[in-house]
Amino acid sequence: MIGRIVGTLVEKSPPELLVDVAGVGYEIMASMSTIYELPPIGQSVILHTHFQVKEDAQSLYGFATKDERALFRILIKVNGIGPKMALSVLSSMSPSELILAVQESQVDSLTKIPGVGKRTAERLVVELRDKLGHAAKQDLFTERSVVVQVQADPRQEAEAALIALGYKPQEAARVIAKLPKDESDSETLIKAALKSMLK
Repeated sequence: MIGRIVGTLVEKSPPELLVDVAGVGYEIMASMSTIYELPPIGQSVILHTHFQVKEDAQSLYGFATKDERALFRILIKVNGIGPKMALSVLSSMSPSELILAVQESQVDSLTKIPGVGKRTAERLVVELRDKLGHAAKQDLFTERSVVVQVQADPRQEAEAALIALGYKPQEAARVIAKLPKDESDSETLIKAALKSMLK
């Protein structure tokens, strides 16, 4: 199993990354929480990874911290929650927000995450309450600072990232259009868009 990747960040197209390790390019899927913390293109990056093998594909998922990876692994064990939806959850809520939503049975908040319907939200609450409660008591999941990097065509990149996270193209375009025109980078736009969608 591939547990950690150390290399040079070559491409950053949320939610996909390309990291060069000794001449080999690794395609890695990551949550927006992790992408917020990435350094500029061309710099060294360290990602804790989860390697998944299926009959028709091999996928690598990267995380800024072991805590986020641990939460991802808990999420994908929930019936009906695959890796893509787990990344969507991690992109839409911080660990503390997710723990609070689960502990307080905030089904409405969870259903605002793209791809999460009422039944899935209820399943998350039931199956994760004890696991996340125990993790929170142990301080397993910690808040992290957000590092924003400037990129070209920020509004277009932000819209593409929202679509990749499961939002409909029309919905993504509408939300991005409503955001302040003076925002200069895609990651700030994505974060603001996600917050507005979860209100």
